[in-house]
Amino acid sequence: MTPSAASSGPGAPGLDLPAVTVTPGGTATTTLTVRNDSDIVEAYTLEVVGDCAAWATVEPERVSLYPGTSETVTVRLDPPRSPEVRAGDVPLGVRVLPTEHPESVSVPETTVHVEEFRELRTELLPRRRRGWLRGRYRLGVRNEGNSPARVAFVPEQPGEELRFGFTPAELQLEPGESAETRLRVRTGKPVWFGKPVVWPFTVRADDTTATENAERPERLVRPPLEAEFVQIPVFPKWLLAVLAALIALVLAWFTLVRPAVRSAAKQAADEVIQPRPTPAGQQNGQAPGTGSGKGTGGGTRQGGQGTGAPPGTTDGGPGGGTDVQTGPGQQSSATIDVQTSGGQDKTGAYTVPAGKVFGITDIVVANFQGDEGVMTITFGDRKITTIALETFRNQDYHWVTPIKIPEDATVTVKVTCAKPGTPATGRQAQQCHEVLNVSGVLGDTGR
Repeated sequence: MTPSAASSGPGAPGLDLPAVTVTPGGTATTTLTVRNDSDIVEAYTLEVVGDCAAWATVEPERVSLYPGTSETVTVRLDPPRSPEVRAGDVPLGVRVLPTEHPESVSVPETTVHVEEFRELRTELLPRRRRGWLRGRYRLGVRNEGNSPARVAFVPEQPGEELRFGFTPAELQLEPGESAETRLRVRTGKPVWFGKPVVWPFTVRADDTTATENAERPERLVRPPLEAEFVQIPVFPKWLLAVLAALIALVLAWFTLVRPAVRSAAKQAADEVIQPRPTPAGQQNGQAPGTGSGKGTGGGTRQGGQGTGAPPGTTDGGPGGGTDVQTGPGQQSSATIDVQTSGGQDKTGAYTVPAGKVFGITDIVVANFQGDEGVMTITFGDRKITTIALETFRNQDYHWVTPIKIPEDATVTVKVTCAKPGTPATGRQAQQCHEVLNVSGVLGDTGR
């Protein structure tokens, strides 16, 4: 082999180092011939220098030659498959150092062509995302090759329900460089009810640089990354059962309960408002058995008052009351009817007859028009209750132990009318109209 370099000084070796091509991750060798052109025996130490020194060795590293003889050594190249070993031409030098004449050192050089390789490492996180309409993912890419790469992303889905968007759409990566893009996945329409819908899809990262290189027309294609978008329903499944139960309750209310409640309320109001029948034998304001005002235990009722008169005497004019008495010491009731204009107060009352004690056990209050205002009920000097009219239409109270009202004491109903209501006719009333019915036992004082 013809020497590529020679020295004229004493001990200078004759050298020859041909070029070589190597693939990262593989092994390549070249040879170097060393000749002793001096007139003495010389030993030579060989060492690889330059950018290839980290992954190149010489075997053997030391040779001894007689004058005029030569020996061939092997230069072994083992570049790792790493982004640190860039593709292209890399200079290779071997320093040959004579032991006897170190001043005659020489460094023959050649070129090592490192072939390119393309490799991408990709990661998609998270692999599973839940949402109503859209999901967001992170796609990380690292260029593990030894040449620049331009990475494009290709999403794939079995159907056409999903839309994909990448930000940025492409990445320019140098060897060993990492970058990240964001992926947005969106569905066309929501799922209102039912079970979650799983939409699987894949994303492929392609190095498109190779397609533009005429010498390497192939394109690096990585296996696609798999992921899922789980579309959850807007309304959970249990909400359907709740809605169905509520609808059933509303229908039951309007078809069954409400008519019965309105009928019972109307009947109670009508019973309170209608005048009570006069007991048999009571005519012209006389109690049963009184005749013309004479007899035992009775008296003539004049102007609604008298010694033997039953409950029903009132102080309220329009708010006066009526009563029914079945006999001495028997059940009795009285009705107080109060009508007043808006913004005014009016009081209706019933006075317990002389010689009697009224033991009240029940009262019923009717606000059948839905008036607004305040009603205060008083038994003698004792205030029983104050009620806001707008809070009720019909209200009743009951006592196990009767509340006793002595003779000449009054049951008083005071009504403050804020606003007349609207009765069942649908036309607003001109006055507030409230009715109180009290019932219990009317007995003698025992005097």
